[in-house]
Amino acid sequence: MDYIEHLRNSDHRLAKIIAVIGSYSLKKKKDSFQALIESIIYQQLNGRAADTICRRLYAYYENTIPTPKQIISSSDNELRTQVGLSRMKIIYLKDLATHILDNRLNLFDLSRMEDEEIISRLTGVKGIGRWTAEMYLMFFLGREDVLPVTDLGLRNAMQRIYSLDKLPIPMKMIEIANPWRPYRSVATWYLWKSLSNFNSIG
Repeated sequence: MDYIEHLRNSDHRLAKIIAVIGSYSLKKKKDSFQALIESIIYQQLNGRAADTICRRLYAYYENTIPTPKQIISSSDNELRTQVGLSRMKIIYLKDLATHILDNRLNLFDLSRMEDEEIISRLTGVKGIGRWTAEMYLMFFLGREDVLPVTDLGLRNAMQRIYSLDKLPIPMKMIEIANPWRPYRSVATWYLWKSLSNFNSIG
């Protein structure tokens, strides 16, 4: 594919990662509300813990994706004890649901906006910062040129792959990623994958 060829040609280190990892297969979320719910849940948690909480959340709602009305009407105590959500994440999820119900945030309109406008709209919700909005851009809207410079996994991967003395600051990450444009999301996915394949990559 054109984007793979572009990334291979633009960065020889990335080309080596692509050769080891193989085909690009980022799994997009099919439901916009679900994508935001999971982005909030995954904040500051390792993948396994976040996966467990997501499973409990859907089980709590009889194995369905909850609606904003269901989130708002749910007991805080039950969301803590039965699902495992922290007090702050309950606040964040309910604020998200409120924004959607009173139409301050129209999820259907977001897909027609530019990346930075989407980030601006989403960060008006409590608990949604730039990183969460960027995950929405990547995992729901499928935007191909997102570079989440605050993502620890990406920073760790860059430090390893580019033999840096310390975790890179945003300016350095932007510099490294500049040749990847307009496919920085794709390159980010490969660097995430490189963390579990580092011995093979060398």
